[in-house]
Amino acid sequence: MNDRERFLATMHYRERDRCPIMDFSFWDETIELWYEQGLPGHVDRSNSDAHFGMEPLEHVVIANLNVATFAPTATKTVVPDRGVNVGLLPSFDSEVLEDRGDHEVVQQADGVRVLRKKFMSSIPSHQGHLLVDRNSWVEHYRPRLDPDAPDRLPDDWDEHVARWKDPDRDYPLFLPGGSLYGWIRNWMGVEAVSYVVYDDPAWFEEMVGTVADCTLGVLTRVLESGVRFDGCSMWEDMCYNAGPLLSPALFERYLTPHYRRLTDLLRRHGVDVIWVDCDGKIDELVPLWLEAGVNCMMPIEIGTWDADPVAFRREFGRDLLLMGGFDKHVLARSKDEIEREIRRLAPLVEDGGYIPFCDHRVPPDVPYEHYCFYVETARSVWGRDVNLKPCHFRADQAAVVPDHDV
Repeated sequence: MNDRERFLATMHYRERDRCPIMDFSFWDETIELWYEQGLPGHVDRSNSDAHFGMEPLEHVVIANLNVATFAPTATKTVVPDRGVNVGLLPSFDSEVLEDRGDHEVVQQADGVRVLRKKFMSSIPSHQGHLLVDRNSWVEHYRPRLDPDAPDRLPDDWDEHVARWKDPDRDYPLFLPGGSLYGWIRNWMGVEAVSYVVYDDPAWFEEMVGTVADCTLGVLTRVLESGVRFDGCSMWEDMCYNAGPLLSPALFERYLTPHYRRLTDLLRRHGVDVIWVDCDGKIDELVPLWLEAGVNCMMPIEIGTWDADPVAFRREFGRDLLLMGGFDKHVLARSKDEIEREIRRLAPLVEDGGYIPFCDHRVPPDVPYEHYCFYVETARSVWGRDVNLKPCHFRADQAAVVPDHDV
């Protein structure tokens, strides 16, 4: 089977040669530290999947969320796609505003000012926002959400469409589904948007509707091209370690109608694998997403709340598709624990409707040798050692200090 056939068979519970083998990428600092542990210097986040023999879930980031594709197989050359922009256009200038030694204040492409570490950075802290009231919404953000802006599609759009319509296309194509709450939360900050929901619900509703209209307007143009897309990816990050940042009741009131507009549009054009990328404890929102037509969750962050893809399948059955759910922190422990977790998830992998990978980017405390062991074991157990991509990491391990924890 090729990458596209395997993805579709997995997500529709059909027979396949094996499960896709992929990952969620790495912290930049992880790669830097791995160079000292045996990773060849030419490997970085852009080509690491080829090094480890994976089918990458590769998001082409152009402005915000864009068309995402699996990388093509080694036997077929595909011109990189510029992507479809459903977010802020034009984006704001990204620039360093202040150097504070180990930290720097940066204005991001979404207009938010953040303080971030120069090394070993995780989630930067917000320092300020352009979106603070209705006037700033009208001046800075609403004009950037025009679905008819010409630059939302590549200049060579007809060439993209012809390439994507190739009946021999062997990689799946994923559409950008945007974000209804997560982007607005980023643009304003958690505290500010939480007040707006109660103090000025009409304005909150306008912002959500405007963001949704932009995504739907762009995707309508894309879907009317006649290309058969294989999935749609949304991003929200609207939960934390104790649950959602927006109550289920408010979710149903403000978000569900727009999710339904989007999922109805997608299904009319044959796209029936629709996932949301949300960190944190998502338990209370999963039923609402399912009711709204979003049928797949990722990355199923394990966290201190002990999320578990096996438990989600038990609760929601085959109606809920799953991606992720391997606790990244296990990779820093022992090889025994890594193998136990891979084998624990194996029955769910065999059941289908589930693509396992780390529940977020691999952090820098994970030894390179442990990650190589994880990949090799996953390829054998989840991938059945069948039709696997070539891998190039085994020869590196001679340069790594042997692991004595087994």
